[in-house]
Order: sequence, then structure tokens, then C-alpha cells
Amino acid sequence: MSDDKQLDEIASLNTLDQLRKAIDQVDGKIHNLLNYRARLAERVAEVKLAELKAETGEADLSKVMFYRPEREAQVLQKVIDRNTGPLPDKTVAHLFREIMSACLALEKPMEVAYLGPEGTFTQAAAMKHFGHGVIAMPQPEIANVFAQVESGQCNYGVVPVENSTEGMVNHTLDNFIDSPLKICGEVALRIELHLLVCEGASAQTVKTICAHRQALAQCRQWLDNNWPGVERLAVSSNAEAARMAKDDPTIAAVAGDIAAEKYGLMKLASSIEDLANNTTRFLIIGREDVPAGGNDKTSLIISAHNKPGALLHLLTPFEQAGISLTRIDTRPSRTQNWAYLFFVEFEGHQQEPRVKAVLDNLIEQSVMLKVLGSYPAAVL
Repeated sequence: MSDDKQLDEIASLNTLDQLRKAIDQVDGKIHNLLNYRARLAERVAEVKLAELKAETGEADLSKVMFYRPEREAQVLQKVIDRNTGPLPDKTVAHLFREIMSACLALEKPMEVAYLGPEGTFTQAAAMKHFGHGVIAMPQPEIANVFAQVESGQCNYGVVPVENSTEGMVNHTLDNFIDSPLKICGEVALRIELHLLVCEGASAQTVKTICAHRQALAQCRQWLDNNWPGVERLAVSSNAEAARMAKDDPTIAAVAGDIAAEKYGLMKLASSIEDLANNTTRFLIIGREDVPAGGNDKTSLIISAHNKPGALLHLLTPFEQAGISLTRIDTRPSRTQNWAYLFFVEFEGHQQEPRVKAVLDNLIEQSVMLKVLGSYPAAVL
């Protein structure tokens, strides 16, 4: 039914009873279509398994690739492109994200490792990217997320890579240097920080404010203005700070809504981050390369010869090919003093001819080049 016909039909409904009956009818249609989509997803699993058996003689579900990052990004982009309202684009896309997640779980539930414990922003990023149909597995350190995916214990991992206020997450970059894993997606998460305490605590009882060091840095000015002289303690994560505050009225945690809900904390103050657009970007890591999807990014690590103009020589091929760089960051080399590795991100997929030509050029000019992956640009 066209939008105009829908509006005409809605305008003809003049009583609450008529409107409620119409909503019930629509709900029934939506429900039937959801079940139809779910059955199609189950059939996809059957066909993929049959194709694998025909090719290899095996029918092993663990060897079937059910999650296709480029396909999901295309579907979500189509959802946004065809949306005519009144629901906002992002709202509709999030609804479809959860539908896709639930249907994918019927094919094969995925296990996703993330930087824990429960209640971290990394967990929130994992849910935003994969939906709630996955099995989320908290890990104590970024290195453990990499290890879980490398070993096959988890299908994918989610790790923070940069914050709009505090810059790159160096532990993540360092783990990529020796890891065989590929970047297969990205997700950006708006970071809202709150000052959280347990029930019965107050401004008068708080003696220490705990959070991850990055969170403390992201609200440094607010804390200086509102809580001068109160001890600040950096801990392993904001969720750990929330756990500590759960039973101790002398501790206030700086953390987000998911931690507040998980540990039953109250807000002494809301949205205390210094910059209103405070955002953290996360990377999805997996074991397989991702095919081109039409709106892709590529990340790589490159080491230049230690000579004047080395970085300029590395960047010139991108300019000549008309490729837009989205990120450059520097890390000290762990094998040679005063030598550096460059973490570079740019628009395009490594399978594209112009990107391949640039990469071939860089191989000739560099000491080391490692493509970390080509992946769909974030849709949500």
C-alpha cells in the first residue's frame, strides 16, 4: 500500500476503537511476516549445509559461514534508504538489526567476545552491532578477546580502537601487529558518562571516584569543577568501578547506563562527559576476509624506511589514486629504536583495482605492510 493510501485509510478511522482494531490487525500481519522471515532463515541454514556437504562430503555446521558482514550492512542501508517515516531512520534500522540477529541465531547462535566485565561500553557496542541474538562472552583484557577469536572459541570479537576525546586505544593497535585476525566491521557508540553510587550513598559519603583512566580523562574538567580534591582511582574498566560502588557508599563510579542497570546504581549526576559529542569507535574482529559490499573501509599497518620524507612517500600514492584517508596514527616499533609503525585507514576495499595498485606501490616502498582488513563502513 502506498503512503498516500495509508494516510487516507488512517484518516477514515475516527474512533479509538477503530484505531485499536487497525493496530491489532497490523500487529498480526507483522507477526506472521516475522515468522515467515525466520523460516526463510532456517531454510538458508539448510541450503548452506547441503552445499557444504556437496562440496566437501561433510555436514559440519561449524564450517558454514552464516554471518556475512557486507550483506548485513547492505540490508541495513536499504532499510534506511527506503524509510519514509514517521519513525526515524536509525530507529527503524535498530528494529531490523534485532530481527536479523534473532533470525541469524536460528541458523547458528554466534559467540562474541568483548572487553568485559558485563556493563562495559564494549558490551553495548557488541549489542548495537550484532543485536541481542548473540552469546556475549566478557573477557578481562583486549588480548583475551583476540585470543578467544584466534582459537575459535568465539566467532567474533569487539574491541575499542579510538575515542573522539582521548584518541587511539594503543593496546588494540599493538595486538593487531602479531595477530592473524581480520577487521570485519566497525561500530561507533555515543558515550554518556554518569556519576553512580549505591542506594543510601550521597555526595557526603563519597571519598573516591573510580573509573577506567579514559573515562576519568573524558570528564576531567567536570570533575575538577564539581568534585575538586576528591581522590580519583583508575581501575580496569568502568564496569569494574560500578561493581566496586555497588556495596560501598564511599565509592562513586563513572560509568554508563548499562553499568548502572547491571549493578543497581543511582545517578548522582548525569552526562558528565566534557564534550557533548563524546564517541568511541569499536572494531569487529574475525578470522575471515570480508568481500566488498559497496561502502567499505580498509585498515593497514605499515612501517616506513627511516629516512627524511618517508611518510610523505607512503601517503602520496593515496592522493594520486584519489583515495580518501580517514585515519593515520603512529606507534613506536617494538623491534627498532626510533622507528615507527603507521596505522592507516582509508575509504575503499582491497579488492578494488585502484586500491590494489596503491597497496602494490606501498609494498615496494615500505619495510613492512600488513592489511588488517577491508570491511563495511558503520551503518548504525
